[in-house]
Amino acid sequence: MTTMTPRELLASMFTAAVDAAQPALCIPRNLPAPPKGRTVVIGAGKASAAMAQALERSWPGPLSGLVVTRYGYAVPCERIEIVEAAHPVPDAAGREAAQRMLRTVRGLSADDLVICLISGGGSALLPLPGEGVTLEDKQAINRALLASGASITEMNCVRRHLSAIKGGRLAAACHPARVVNLLISDVPGDNPMDIASGPTVADPTTCADALEVVRRYGIDLPAGARRLLESGMGETVKPGNRRLDHVDTHIVASPQMALEAAADVARKAGVTPLILGDSIEGEARDVAKVMAGIALQARRHGQPVAGPCVLLSGGETTVTIRGNGRGGRNVEFLLALAVALDGAPDIHALAGDTDGVDGAEEIAGAFVTPDTLARGWERGLPPRASLENNDAHTFFRALGDSLITGPTLTNVNDFRAIYVA
Repeated sequence: MTTMTPRELLASMFTAAVDAAQPALCIPRNLPAPPKGRTVVIGAGKASAAMAQALERSWPGPLSGLVVTRYGYAVPCERIEIVEAAHPVPDAAGREAAQRMLRTVRGLSADDLVICLISGGGSALLPLPGEGVTLEDKQAINRALLASGASITEMNCVRRHLSAIKGGRLAAACHPARVVNLLISDVPGDNPMDIASGPTVADPTTCADALEVVRRYGIDLPAGARRLLESGMGETVKPGNRRLDHVDTHIVASPQMALEAAADVARKAGVTPLILGDSIEGEARDVAKVMAGIALQARRHGQPVAGPCVLLSGGETTVTIRGNGRGGRNVEFLLALAVALDGAPDIHALAGDTDGVDGAEEIAGAFVTPDTLARGWERGLPPRASLENNDAHTFFRALGDSLITGPTLTNVNDFRAIYVA
């Protein structure tokens, strides 16, 4: 049996999950053979700079390229230029990076190779608006989508059709060169078209699909954006398009790999792991109620697994913002979980974003203990009121229970672990 405290055990599982998705581990073993011609590297995402560094250190020949990552996530590279831009709301630096990336792949030949390094966050980092859409329009639409409760699949459908680079357009610009996509997945189901909104893969969805998402969530579209979708001029590159004939796509790290690494840590500590799923979606507080029910069943009845055990899950929950607090989907999940557990003994939890940023805060997530609610009341923070104000970061920071990692240089979505002693 483990001699670690519950917090130490949960933290070690989170660390193992993040380590399993490090580019230094997953990029070198997935590199293609060098081409006859040039090798050009492009990419976007929170992990893309670390991916570029891992590629550079393993590549046997000459190469050049351009990669864009989130502010604070750059790492040193010698031959690949790293630029930084804003996430989750895009900025002009990201727009300029997207324009430069299209110029970088212009004029390539069939003997050339493009290695595209894509990870979560790449959608906001490549904000090149479609015709008639401004960067300010994209920023407003992005904010509205983030607050709407839409799933990542729905958000990315809209983003692809308002873009001049996503939805396969970047890959089409590389034609006739061969394109090899190396992707670190941060999306439920690991669908390549949803990782950074699929700049280098085909997209079967349509402008009509994007308009339906806008209607469903009551998103107020600027006139230029609505015109682009309603006219069909925002259509993406579809499966079967000849410009994508020489595109190969590989998922090099995923949420499932991270969960399996965490499960190994639990087993070595004498704790039984149960992976509930790597692509769980839904409102964070609704998912929390279900997870609390499973944890309570395990504690009271030893079902579906007897303690000591840990319930592991990944995916991406959503938050419909109604308050004005400092929240994020992982801490919203945790506060709702604590409320649902209502101080039940012997149950501890951790939830965090594997990129180190939950929502817009430089905080990965937090911890829950059996006395979380009591300590909140002691500090004058009514748990339910904090939850209704979407203010879970304030709540957990006051308790000293925030999980702060700094940039992890990878991103395989959310990680949740509920330990039942």
